[in-house]
Amino acid sequence: MTQNTKRGVWKAADCALVLSDYQEHILDTVWQQDRRVIELNICTLAKMAVAFKIPVILSTVGVEMGSNGPTIASLRAAVPGVRDIDRSSMNAWDDPKFVAAVKATGRKKLVMGAIATSVCLAFPAIDAMANGYEVAFPVDAVGDHYLEQHEAAILRLGLSGAVPTSTVAMIAEWFADWASPMADEWKKVLIPYYDQMAEMKNSPKTQEPRGMTALIADWKAKNTAPHA
Repeated sequence: MTQNTKRGVWKAADCALVLSDYQEHILDTVWQQDRRVIELNICTLAKMAVAFKIPVILSTVGVEMGSNGPTIASLRAAVPGVRDIDRSSMNAWDDPKFVAAVKATGRKKLVMGAIATSVCLAFPAIDAMANGYEVAFPVDAVGDHYLEQHEAAILRLGLSGAVPTSTVAMIAEWFADWASPMADEWKKVLIPYYDQMAEMKNSPKTQEPRGMTALIADWKAKNTAPHA
């Protein structure tokens, strides 16, 4: 019997990691999920992508307009040398610079993450699939204002053909074999990752819901305060 060699798993050589809007002011609107978990997962995924030589794209919204700050420092540190592509559109796929960057990777499998799930992830992911790309997204590395929005977006993405996964599952698909040199990179991270995750899960922390008036006031205060 001939072995079936057609594969459906996501290998590192086929993928690009595409991340949008992991910005302080936007993460401040995630209330019912533990923001620390989201941040740990997306930074770990990004760090592994760099180690596995997977192209990484970072997009921000509203920085040049003065509405938001840049990509959070922890994520920027995980992907040194990757520059933000700023835009004004809610749907990153409407931005020519963003689409050009995706095409330039030459990869047709996109692992996508964004804040928030219902807009900044769902819109470009669905458009990417309409343009011939395959999309997977790590459910534990994305978030939305409240759970109904997040869960509805996961359902919409799945019904549209995107593949829901988790951070660790995606990394495992990328390296695939514990005997691979790529697995050595994950072994360096695995223990501290699970130590941090266990600590967070044992003492979960969510943000108190705050209206836009309070959030905007905080943003203005942070960005108009005199610098030392």
